[in-house]
Amino acid sequence: MNPRFLPLISQLEIEEMIAVKQKLNGLSDSQQEQFLGIYLARRRDTLLILLCTLMGFVGFAGIHRFVTNRIGLGLLYFFTGGLLLIGTIVDLIKYKKIALKYNLKVLEETSSLIGNWQG
Repeated sequence: MNPRFLPLISQLEIEEMIAVKQKLNGLSDSQQEQFLGIYLARRRDTLLILLCTLMGFVGFAGIHRFVTNRIGLGLLYFFTGGLLLIGTIVDLIKYKKIALKYNLKVLEETSSLIGNWQG
């Protein structure tokens, strides 16, 4: 991995950083730059997920699910008040896991996209 990309991934969570480094192995510098550009633009920050989850307590439940492309759950949360706030409380506890799961999915999609460009 090119050392000039380290500042770009230093803001990531540990598990996410390890997964990104594994995906970057074997790519040329230009491919690494393309990969990181796409991935960092599409990933969601854990703070964003936390703030969107907290919005569930003021009447906008499910926003965090829309942000992570879980539209069905977002609609369910929105129309049921975050499953009567129980779902919102549970998601508040596990917001980091929600963000990591989404970001790993985006990582795989980006890797597939770069792989298709190579082939």
